[in-house]
Amino acid sequence: MPANAAAENVFGTIGAICWTVQLIPQLHKSHRTKSTDGLSPWLVLLWGLAGLPLGVYAIVQDLNAPLIVQPQLFGALALAAWAQCMHYGPARRSARWCVAVLAVLLVLFAALEAGCVFALRPAYRRGTPAGKAGTRFFGILSSALISLALLPQYWEIRRHRAVVGISIAFMAVDCAGGVFSDLSLVFKREFDVVAAVTYSLVVLLDGLVLVLAAVLNPRARRRARREAELAERGTGSAGTTTVVGAEAPPAAPPEKEKDAPAHVAVQSLRETEPPPMMV
Repeated sequence: MPANAAAENVFGTIGAICWTVQLIPQLHKSHRTKSTDGLSPWLVLLWGLAGLPLGVYAIVQDLNAPLIVQPQLFGALALAAWAQCMHYGPARRSARWCVAVLAVLLVLFAALEAGCVFALRPAYRRGTPAGKAGTRFFGILSSALISLALLPQYWEIRRHRAVVGISIAFMAVDCAGGVFSDLSLVFKREFDVVAAVTYSLVVLLDGLVLVLAAVLNPRARRRARREAELAERGTGSAGTTTVVGAEAPPAAPPEKEKDAPAHVAVQSLRETEPPPMMV
């Protein structure tokens, strides 16, 4: 397909927008429910880490501007979602701790990315084997991290037997971002295989989560309704159940008669004495 800079930028911009706002539904859901149960912290942490090599690769490869901005926003929002997992999850870290750690990670990752770009780009532009190999390494590393990050999420899905905790809108927008980013590469003058593999893996793995949600979540709702009906039946029958053959409780012993007063007892003795004999 012939190169088309306008189409490349249009699709790249749409993909970048999708990957910019993709995590906003997840961040909103976690904040609203004050819970991240069902969302694997490893998913968002590894995605945050993947933003660093993906950013280096996009800058050194001189991809279109939207695809250069996208990894930066993607990594920052993913790390923010990880901070929410630390705050609302079992760790129950304080909000101050989470904000401080997030700020340190963002500064550290920005410094590392800038250092890698300045170290690698001159060699890549000169066309040296080391420059090409280093650039490809960062591209493959980002693909591996993005792919491995969803494995812990699949474990959470298996544990809950449903897709819970993770926003379906987040997964759908993320999948759409991968599709549009792939389309932007189609119109690039030189097709980037490593970037295409990265974006296609996002589409594949996110699509699998959406399929699991469509299959497992209705089953989970039906299972919950059945359990609620059984619990309601058990509660209703418990109040009317009688035990057949149970012995009646023993009757209370009769109360002892109270002693009669003393003058009544004397009177009764006089009445029972025999009459005196006549001489």
